[in-house]
Order: sequence, then C-alpha cells, then structure tokens
Amino acid sequence: MELKGKVETVAHELSRAIEQGDKESAMELARSLAEQRAPITFQLKKSAYHAQEIMLRVGVEDSQASGATITMKVFPSTNIATLKTKMYEEYNFHPRMQQWIIAQRLAKDHETLSFHGIRQDGDTAYVYLLSMKQVNTSWREQVLLLKGAPQLAIDQPGLNNEDFLPLLDARGTQAHMNEVNSLAEAAPEVGWECSECTYINKPTRPGCEMCATARPDNYQVPNAYKPDQEEQQRIKNEEAAFRQYEQSIMFERQQNYQKMLETDDQNLVSTSEDFDCPICFNTLELGEGVILRECLHSFCKDCLKGTILNSTEADVTCPFINDNYSCRSKILEREIKYLLTTDEYRSYLDRSLAIAENCSENSYHCRTPNCRGWCIYEDDVNEFHCPLCMKKNCLVCKEIHEGLNCKEYQENLKSEVERNEAAKKTTELLQALLKQGEAMHCPKCKIVVQKKDGCDWIRCTMCKIEICWVTKGPRWGPLGTGDISGGCRCRVNGVPCHPKCQNCH
Repeated sequence: MELKGKVETVAHELSRAIEQGDKESAMELARSLAEQRAPITFQLKKSAYHAQEIMLRVGVEDSQASGATITMKVFPSTNIATLKTKMYEEYNFHPRMQQWIIAQRLAKDHETLSFHGIRQDGDTAYVYLLSMKQVNTSWREQVLLLKGAPQLAIDQPGLNNEDFLPLLDARGTQAHMNEVNSLAEAAPEVGWECSECTYINKPTRPGCEMCATARPDNYQVPNAYKPDQEEQQRIKNEEAAFRQYEQSIMFERQQNYQKMLETDDQNLVSTSEDFDCPICFNTLELGEGVILRECLHSFCKDCLKGTILNSTEADVTCPFINDNYSCRSKILEREIKYLLTTDEYRSYLDRSLAIAENCSENSYHCRTPNCRGWCIYEDDVNEFHCPLCMKKNCLVCKEIHEGLNCKEYQENLKSEVERNEAAKKTTELLQALLKQGEAMHCPKCKIVVQKKDGCDWIRCTMCKIEICWVTKGPRWGPLGTGDISGGCRCRVNGVPCHPKCQNCH
C-alpha cells in the first residue's frame, strides 16, 4: 500500500510537470515510474478538447438494412465505450451489439472521438449492429439483449425518419423483433452450452464451435436427437480425418521400424545432423560422429576410440558427463570391435579379461603354464575343465593332478619334495595356507582341504565327511546327520559354536 501511494504521488507530480511544461522534472518523474514498472495510463483532460457539443452524423447498418442515418449530440472527448452506452440509452441497442467504424478503422472502447478526428459538427461515424450469432450469446442473453432494444420512436431527436424508418424499422428492426418473439416463445436450444463463451453448440460437437473449449465431460447426447444434414456431414468429415490421422501414425511407425531394422544391421550408427563432440568440442558434420545405441549420446570416433583404449574397466562406460549427470551406460561389443583395429581389439580383449579376472573374488586361473584359461567358480564345484588347454584343475588343491585323487597327490608331494622343485613349491604353498588358516587337515582322512567361499559347512573330497570350518572338527557325531553329541553344536539353544561362526548348521 505504501508503494502504491508513492506511485500515485509521482504520477500526479508528472501530470502537473507536463501541464506546466517542466521538461526536466517530467523526465525525472517518468524515469522513476519506469524503474518501478508502475502500471499507469495517460488520459487527456476534457479541457484539452473542444468544449462545445457537436452534432455527430451516425450511419447505422445491420445485416438487413444499410444507409440509415441518425444524429447524436456528443463531446469530442467522449470515448467509444461511453458512446455505446449513449446509443443504448437513446436507442436501446445493447453495447455488445455495436461495432463502431470511424475513418475506415474499427474503434476501440478506450479511444476518444477526437482521436479519430471527430471534432466538429457534421463529422461522420458508422455503427454496425451485430446479429445474435455474431454476438455469440446464449439464448437467454439474446432475449435480454433484444427485448425492447430495436424499437426506434419516430420522434427521437435527430432521427432522419424518411431514410431510417423504412429501411431499419421495416427490414432490420422488425426482423429483430420477430427474433425476440420466437426466442421468448421457443424452448431452449438442444445442445450444450460452452462454459467459456456460453455459445450453444450442437449435441454431437466435441468442442465449442466458437472458442474450441472442450464439451463438458458429464454431457450426454439425447437419445432421441437426430443430427441434421450439415451435422452429419461434419461427423463424416471428422471420422475421415481421424482415419487419415491413424493411417499417418501407422505409416510413421512403419518408417521408424524400417529405420530401426536398417540401423540394427550397422555396427555403428552415424549421426544424422551436425553436432559438437562433448569431449574434444570439435564440430562434426552429418554422418561424421557416432551415436551410442544404449544411451543415444553422440561423440567423434577418435574420442570414443581413446576412451576404449584407456579404460580401466572390463566393460567400457559411456564417457558423457556434465555438471548434473554422468552416464553409466555401456559401449556395446559390436561398437568397440568396429572402432578398433584387429590388433587393438585383441589387446582390448586380453586387458578386459585380465581386469575381470582380477576383480572377481572367486576367480581361478588354469595352472597349465602359459594358459590363459580362467573361471569364476561356485562353492559346490571342485573341478575346472579348462576350455583352452583341456586340463582338469582341482579347485581344492589348486593344482592339476589328473589320475590321482587329492590324498594320493598330496602324499606324492612328500616323496617328490626333495627332487622336484614344483612339488617343493606346492608343498610350501599348502603349509603356508595351513599356517594362515586358509586350509586345514580333514579330521578323518587328514588330507589338506580348503574352504573356497560361503558358510562354514564343507565336505572332504576324499572321505566325504562333513566338517565345521571354524571348529576344524566333524559337523556331526558318530551317529551321523543330526547327532550333536560328538560334533559341532552350532546354534544349539541359539548359541554359535565359535565367535567367528558363519553358520554351518
């Protein structure tokens, strides 16, 4: 409120400065109002206009009559909105039915007669009386607008009876009166009333004919309603247009599907327009870049190739990154293969396999010298058949001892330890595993066994006894499964068998 009061004060001071011809003050005050973005309007005082009333000649026309003329006493300072009200008061034509045309220009409500050059007796303006359909009102408003409005008395001042009455009253006014009477007597139109412009639309129209507002959801077309010929043609045209739309959508889908099939046959999808590479920022022309299939990010070939060759991951991630987002999609194998040379691709595969092997906790590399075979094993698997050298690796002993079981192999190690350097190294490895707690002697057959992964339950590959890894003893007593009298008592009465117990029961 304080700001509004200040603006009003400045506006009054500006008006006074302009009226007094004070240019400097007026400029400063106008600048102040502009800085505050004050919503103001300027209007000349009546003293700026010719003070005497003038006789305005008004040509009246409607769809049924033209050329009728009346005269009205007005001031040049009168605006069009006031003129419409005066017309309504004197001749009962509602302001919404009036369109004023002065000097071949459609006059606006806030504009004055002087603005349009009306300043002396005999100046001419024209008013066109709109029909009910042009006004676009509901049938109730039409009755209110027209009732009593078109009656022009013969003794109205300034009325040219000889020209005006035969034309307007006989052909125009009488027609309006007939419309009023028919509206007053007729029942409401069948159809739905627009919530925005109140226009009465035909029942089957999905949207307003005048302003396109959607038909109310709760409106139901009357069961007995029969569309006229014009409406039937409109419905037919709409159905034809909808079928054409569906056909165009189907055609577009077929085109997109065909393009997808064509790009699926390509190892690399080329860019379809000019773009800037987000890594090197070079501008590339149509077809020079690559669009990644997984995420649709675009790069130049050199930047993608560098990303692949310098990746420290087995799966190469899309290099797109900005302040708000880092893409985690992967570059596909087919894209990588096409971007690299044969030697680069072979080197990439070797590096990726090595990275994947080193990153896995349960990976095992074949013990055959210079063999590149490796696997990721599960807890219940004890052998690995290398697909490269075709050797059978024992995952318990971590060695190849084909033709021998684990016990026989470990006993042979003892006899060969003095004359076989490999046996000596294997024996030292087993001793180190026993010392570090990563291996143990089976409590029944005494071979060295290891737990690869999972819970504390293991089974000896030789004697098949079930063992508790943390207690290093048998899982069950002499009576077998379920006998806890001489075996591990894990979780008996809810108590673990060892502080480091990982559940062997």
